[in-house]
Amino acid sequence: MNPNPPQRIEAISAVVCNYDGERYLEECLRSLVGQERVDEVIVVDNASTDGSVALVRERFPDVTVLEMERNDGPGSARNAGMRAARNRWVLAVDNDAVLTPSVAARLAAALEARPDAVVAQPRSVLYDDPGRVHYDAGRFHYCGLLSLRNFYRPLAEAEGEGTVEVDALIGIAPLVDRDALLASGGYDEDFFYLAEDFDLALRLRLDGHRLLAVEDALVLHRGGTAGLSFRGGGYPERRAYLHARNRWMLMLKGYRLRTLLFAAPGILVYETVFTLFSLAQGHLKAQLSGKAAALGCWRELMRKRREIQARRRVADRDLFVGGPLTISPSLVASAPARLAIGVLDGILRAWWALVRPLAG
Repeated sequence: MNPNPPQRIEAISAVVCNYDGERYLEECLRSLVGQERVDEVIVVDNASTDGSVALVRERFPDVTVLEMERNDGPGSARNAGMRAARNRWVLAVDNDAVLTPSVAARLAAALEARPDAVVAQPRSVLYDDPGRVHYDAGRFHYCGLLSLRNFYRPLAEAEGEGTVEVDALIGIAPLVDRDALLASGGYDEDFFYLAEDFDLALRLRLDGHRLLAVEDALVLHRGGTAGLSFRGGGYPERRAYLHARNRWMLMLKGYRLRTLLFAAPGILVYETVFTLFSLAQGHLKAQLSGKAAALGCWRELMRKRREIQARRRVADRDLFVGGPLTISPSLVASAPARLAIGVLDGILRAWWALVRPLAG
């Protein structure tokens, strides 16, 4: 007998996370107007320094603006928006997302058909190249990375159709069960930016919840956050710091000790390569500072760890994969870079195949 009875999602709150997104916001909000079942739109503004708030109030008087006192990252804004929303079902939209018609209705229909699921997310394509997939959910790589589906693949060649069960959450415009997410701790606001979606999705999956990707619900994804995103090439120093810190925060919280022990050689290989990459980019200090910052919050991590492990219902070996590595095309433009990543990917896959049965 299914413990989750069929559900009807009558009303949806759209919560838009914004920081200095004036150049994106109007198109994002206009794409939400007319979305079926969306009866509330909230913009959570992370203390923007541009004209974002004025734009919303002038051009979208029916949209609620929730102003945060400071920029504590998207996780903080999403948590605040979920708590402020009047509906249980929340469409959590990034300010650089442009929804195609019927996205909200398609996501809601997928969740109605799968009452055991708490998240349904769209497939995102590049705004400037809508014939190419950007994010399409994925799985958890044991090195603290996301192994993404269809990354930069032509849309016509993308694998998967209809509704697909996935592990990873990509926070561009998912429809989420606010109550379930907050009961699992919501977004960890200590992450600030990067891997906060991975961390939340991992906790949801460890708690036994299901996540979906809806392949015919398309969202156009624009340029990202200045100084943190790297779609245009290069690798920002701030991102190197957050990548080094946040990976270790989520692994120390979420992984069983046996998993960390047996996965350690593979993780060490990845750490060595990333350290060399950071050195080449001139970001070695930022990378080392990130690791030190993760260790600096050890007591808080252990407190969170105890809560997560006490609730878990799914083993690491049933969730984690050894590949493929997902690398931005701008970082592997040369043949030597592609060869190096191919070798690294093979090593990590082989090690996980060997130790996966021993993981927690």
